[in-house]
Amino acid sequence: MVQLGVERLLNERSDAVEGERLGLITNSSGTDSDLNTTIDLLHDREAFDLRKLFGPEHGIRGDVQAGVKVDDSTDERTGLPVKSLYGEQRRLRPEMIADLDTIVYDMQDVGCRFYTLIYTLAYALMGVAEADKRMVVLDRPNPVAPLPVTGNRISEESASFVGGYELPIVHGLTVGELATYFNEEFDIGADVSVVEMRGWTRSDWFSDTDLPWVYPSPNMPTPGTATLYPGMCFFEGTNLSEGRGTTKPFELIGAPWIDADDWAAELSAQNLDGVAFRPAYFSPTFSKHEHENVTGVQVHVLDRDAVDPVTVGLTVLVSAFTSYDRCEWIEYDDGFFVDKLAGGSYLRKAVDAADAASEPREIVENITDGWSDDLADFADARANYLRY
Repeated sequence: MVQLGVERLLNERSDAVEGERLGLITNSSGTDSDLNTTIDLLHDREAFDLRKLFGPEHGIRGDVQAGVKVDDSTDERTGLPVKSLYGEQRRLRPEMIADLDTIVYDMQDVGCRFYTLIYTLAYALMGVAEADKRMVVLDRPNPVAPLPVTGNRISEESASFVGGYELPIVHGLTVGELATYFNEEFDIGADVSVVEMRGWTRSDWFSDTDLPWVYPSPNMPTPGTATLYPGMCFFEGTNLSEGRGTTKPFELIGAPWIDADDWAAELSAQNLDGVAFRPAYFSPTFSKHEHENVTGVQVHVLDRDAVDPVTVGLTVLVSAFTSYDRCEWIEYDDGFFVDKLAGGSYLRKAVDAADAASEPREIVENITDGWSDDLADFADARANYLRY
């Protein structure tokens, strides 16, 4: 079994934080291999002085839905104060940690640039640097590490809390590697150390680790969800349901005006590697099309070693918009949310320029062919931070 960073801290590296006033950034996914929470493990060890908790999007115990602001609170189990990093502000401010020495970070990532927990990490590094404190990152597996690194590098002009730091869509890094990438590539200057895992290799899917999966957010219930998420997340920027409010988020896609049989047949004809499509019928309990009868497809991963989830997701997206004229982009602030996910308007404009006669695979290939220079640049940068 893979030995997690939190386990190595407790068993071998406790001197790294003993005697220091600690803050902990974590959520429900911060556990050891026996499902003991990192909160309880640090709080209950006499040699540790855990004083404050910090909660990201979805809250310290992972019970808040996506995009919902989280308030400061008190943790019922430990009685510790909880400061929100997804409320009125999302940064770890120096005044929030003035009475602490070291901030510990322990949360499960999903290997995709859309996932907000990694920006909580980046913003925390800034706060630590500004306050002249220290951070210790407890490393965890990238659950989709075998996926090919893919996507454009998001520019500074297009950066947001769902994409930044010149990351491609699938980055292939662990949280420990991301911490040093953020810190050094962007001159944050934080005093940060990483407690590495033992026994993990980059060829491991999460199921290869023998570790239990604890969902890091309510709509990331399984490692299989994380496999499709890098491509299917683009549907968050549309008026189609991406399966939130069902038991298969990012696997079920649809809307009330879709013909499930026709669309499943069309998508099957695209001959996408590693996946299959079936007609699906569902009624989300919340989010888009709440309590409506939704028709669409379920995406099944048949061979995870063959699948390219970004190509899959983009092909499904193009197919939806060229087949059904009721598909629309969701406006967000003064623009479109899909532009934040894509890192610019190029994807939306390419889809809007297509018509019913267009071949979805050709459109997607034209988009992804333009990523080659970005991927080469990221590969050069990424190589400096690989630990496994």
